Amino acid sequence: MTTATSPRVLAHPTREEIRLENVLHALSDPMRLRVVRELATAEDDLSCSYFDLPVTKSTTTHHFRVLRENGVIRQIYRGTAKMNGLRRDDLDALFPGLLDSVLAAAAGQADRLGEG
Repeated sequence: MTTATSPRVLAHPTREEIRLENVLHALSDPMRLRVVRELATAEDDLSCSYFDLPVTKSTTTHHFRVLRENGVIRQIYRGTAKMNGLRRDDLDALFPGLLDSVLAAAAGQADRLGEG
């Protein structure tokens, strides 16, 4: 795993360190899946404050950390904001079709349950 060199640089796994079981674990939580769905449709990185999750701030921070540490998202500081982007290129290269399948299944489930 790449290590943080200062408090403003966050550690992320390299592409080679990303493991399928860790990605699936990160995507298994409804709040984390919600974040990934929003990032997948965003045209640019989104700040943590963009997301209005129905959990505490500390729980939100935990969810972002799980996504980052398992290689699903990349987080960088831009000024004082922590920006989030989906690591689509890495995930598609390692697990072709996985992300699109999960996103399609999540959208279908949201429609079926009336969650939009």
